[in-house]
Amino acid sequence: LPASMYTEIQRERPDGGNILTHPDYIDGNPDLIKPKKLLNPVKASKSHQELHRELLMNHKRGLGMESKPELQRVLEHRRRDLLIRQKKEEEEAKKLQSPFEKELLKRHQRLDQLEKEQEKQEEHAPEFIKVKENLRRTSTVTGDEKAV
Repeated sequence: LPASMYTEIQRERPDGGNILTHPDYIDGNPDLIKPKKLLNPVKASKSHQELHRELLMNHKRGLGMESKPELQRVLEHRRRDLLIRQKKEEEEAKKLQSPFEKELLKRHQRLDQLEKEQEKQEEHAPEFIKVKENLRRTSTVTGDEKAV
């Protein structure tokens, strides 16, 4: 049954199954108005034409699409300048540190180093010494609290 339906469809369409209909104006009837191709509003716009003209000129000059747009170049230049200025300011701030601030920094580093060394020594100490130190700390804290 499906094969017979296919043959009926083939008989109805002698052009080989083409679904598109042919337009009437091809017949050459002079009374019919032939349609004109519609203008694309994007291509008709001035800005699109100018952009297209600029692209053609760049292509003729040999400037490839790899070159960045002017806005992007300017923004990258500003970012780069900003980073350079920040680095210079940081370097100047380091140079302008007073001798007092430098000494404080050195002492702070030395104290940190001493604390790390003490922690390492305490890690290697036997457990009964650690417990004894903890007891001393708690006894002094409770003794201080009683005095208050």
